[in-house]
Amino acid sequence: MADYANPEVLVSTDWVAEHSADAGIRVVESDEDVLLYDTGHVPGAVKIDWENDLQDQLIRDYVSKENFEILLSEKGIANDTTVVFYGDKSNWWGCYAFWTFKLFGHEKCLIMNGGRQKWIDENRPLTKEVPVVEKTDYRVSGINNSIRAFRDDVKAHTALNSPLIDVRSPKEYTGELVHMEDYPQEGALRGGHIPGAKNVPWATAANEDGTFKSADELKDIYENTQGLKPDGDTIAYCRIGERSSHTWFVLSYLLGHSNVRNYDGSWTEWGNLVQAPIEKP
Repeated sequence: MADYANPEVLVSTDWVAEHSADAGIRVVESDEDVLLYDTGHVPGAVKIDWENDLQDQLIRDYVSKENFEILLSEKGIANDTTVVFYGDKSNWWGCYAFWTFKLFGHEKCLIMNGGRQKWIDENRPLTKEVPVVEKTDYRVSGINNSIRAFRDDVKAHTALNSPLIDVRSPKEYTGELVHMEDYPQEGALRGGHIPGAKNVPWATAANEDGTFKSADELKDIYENTQGLKPDGDTIAYCRIGERSSHTWFVLSYLLGHSNVRNYDGSWTEWGNLVQAPIEKP
């Protein structure tokens, strides 16, 4: 991992096994399948439900600053706590929670390389015991919207022909697959992609064991093949901003690109947006 631009943001399963109970460390599990945590999790880990904990239930946005403060306080996370994220699907959702925490300005965020899959594959212990944590008084110092793109940002971005990465599957990108049966709440009226977007499925960056590919492999995928520049301006998107948070993490932290934004409105917004142009092959 030493060849990554910011290797310190990744920790191994060995590191988590050794340090999960340390003072100032809080391990967080965030999965697409929100029931997985209850079937067994890393000892000492708390659960963050990506939908009910991180998203507002009345408007399409993240929870308010005040509710985020309440959430982290109840999870035993202080402003100086080092939070180690992991989850299912090669840390797809761990990266989503990481991105959301960064949106609210939390400084010390790490990812357990390989996520839930690697922990289980190594026959490490799981527990159903929910840890009892001491409540904190968390305070958000500011919102970091520099890592988030809104639809008007995307419109301006495409007008400049700036790099746009569609991390969905090839059939979603071409428009062959409009409605995904497993995700009826994430549908769109139109299939296709945002004009000018290049298709690099999020899982291209992951190995079979759930870990991230090497720095050289990632550079070949994003820089050599797609022409992304470390000092360029890149926006990533998917359906609702979850898969693209994985790509955002890879570009921002593993490759050290300085200006990468996640368009969390993604295709469920753009594909339903009046007068928004789309492309198909």
